[in-house]
Amino acid sequence: MMLTVAASAVVMASSVLGQTPQPFPRPGTTQQPTRPAAPAPQAPAPAPQAPAPVGAAATPAGPNAPTEASLGFPIYPTAQFIASYDAGRGQRYYIFGATASYADLVLYYRAQLKERGNQVFEQPPTHMFEVGRFRDETMAFPPGVTIKDWTWGGSQGYPNPRLGGEPARFPTIIMIVPAPPAAPNQR
Repeated sequence: MMLTVAASAVVMASSVLGQTPQPFPRPGTTQQPTRPAAPAPQAPAPAPQAPAPVGAAATPAGPNAPTEASLGFPIYPTAQFIASYDAGRGQRYYIFGATASYADLVLYYRAQLKERGNQVFEQPPTHMFEVGRFRDETMAFPPGVTIKDWTWGGSQGYPNPRLGGEPARFPTIIMIVPAPPAAPNQR
């Protein structure tokens, strides 16, 4: 009898407090404590992140990080250089991680490139800005910027390849493909 009364008291207390113990946290949520705790002082809600200021310089992540001048494209001011890869035909593509949202980055690059771009995939959201003319005989990729939302479908984001690097995951990835260097005129 005593056990039944204790069990019903726990059930009633949890329904009053609105907390149901969860065995595992669900993606995108934090795990709730199973016992009621004293209310913590509420911190003010963070202000919405404004788009980065136009003209602010990116902070290179190392001596091999490309610059806006070497790429011929703006780099989002807080973006971190991750890696570059050979794209073929004398082109490379450069990967940057950003903590800004996909929507904020699309707005930033629309303003910087003065191009609308195209959302090429809805799932996961991927937006491309093709800037410059694609030449099949000399290019592997059209020059431009591609932005991809890595939080789509409950993902925690693109893992930071630097051990102990901050942030641990990037919500958004930026890929920049500059035009290949101009070949000298052959006669």
